[in-house]
Amino acid sequence: MYNRRFFALDVSANSSVSENGCCMSSNAKGAILGLIAFAVFATHDVFIKVLGETYSPIQIVFFSVLFSFPLATVFLMRDSKPGNLLPRHPWWMALRTVASVATAVSAFYAFTVLPLAQTYAILFASPLLITILAIPVLGEQVRLRRWLAVIVGLSGVIVVLRPGATDLTLGHAAAMTAAIGSSLASIVVRRIGSEERPIVMLLYPMVANFVLMGAALAFVYKPMPIEHLGLVALLAAFAWTAGRLIIAAYQAGEAAIIAPMQYSQIIWATIFGAWLFDEVIDTATIIGASIIIASGLYIVLRESNSGASATTPVLRTRSRHETGTYLRAGPLLRLMGRHPEGKTAPK
Repeated sequence: MYNRRFFALDVSANSSVSENGCCMSSNAKGAILGLIAFAVFATHDVFIKVLGETYSPIQIVFFSVLFSFPLATVFLMRDSKPGNLLPRHPWWMALRTVASVATAVSAFYAFTVLPLAQTYAILFASPLLITILAIPVLGEQVRLRRWLAVIVGLSGVIVVLRPGATDLTLGHAAAMTAAIGSSLASIVVRRIGSEERPIVMLLYPMVANFVLMGAALAFVYKPMPIEHLGLVALLAAFAWTAGRLIIAAYQAGEAAIIAPMQYSQIIWATIFGAWLFDEVIDTATIIGASIIIASGLYIVLRESNSGASATTPVLRTRSRHETGTYLRAGPLLRLMGRHPEGKTAPK
């Protein structure tokens, strides 16, 4: 059921087809909500590209976080647990924060200078990198089939980049930095998320983005007319709306159904790129993206099989690339009293 409280969209994870057969299954609801969420995220990235034609990604990230703070306050007021804002794992938290900040500015820059579809294709390498990072960070045992999927997927990245055939630019480096930073931030969340307070997990990357981007703003600032400030406000609202829809999707359906919905973003990227920016997706990007997506889907399906993965690092990554400009689904679910695995969180 949908809770009537503000921003408290809650879909029961146990809902199913009704007795008269007229209601949609919970997995179908989750899939639809996931598709809507990632369509909103794709629109959010179009705004980044439009703003990036005039402003530095540093300025865009700063004002995006600035407009996000009122929305963050609404959610963080739900945390009634006593305690302070000091992390229990300061070094892990510092690593996650640095990775999130690097991902934010790199991803925003990549969306600005690269075709949308190509940027997504590179960012979709994150599940492959998470699988690798899970070995030292989580002690995950990756068997032959998943290793083959990782190797094939990374070969897809090479197909997209085409080193030697095309000039590799700072935009390509930024997209790869965002994929690596996002993977690192996500795996750290998987490592310490159950022990840290959700409010700590949510606030540190946002505050770091605000402080660091604010310090760098003096070197890149350009005055923004009211319509551009309004566009940045929409950017923040879209990111939060999409993040909330992802939470609703995971509350409704199984992770193995919802996780692959992120790949729908490349469809929107192709449409928006051709319609708004005269971008034409080339054959190499299509082939490379297909290889990367197929490998990511295989890893998700393998992790969803009982016994194939002890820590399910990719399946438990419930948001897209980590930027610290909006709240992740996992910590928010715990903040709302829901365990990321679908159970009720302990009081």
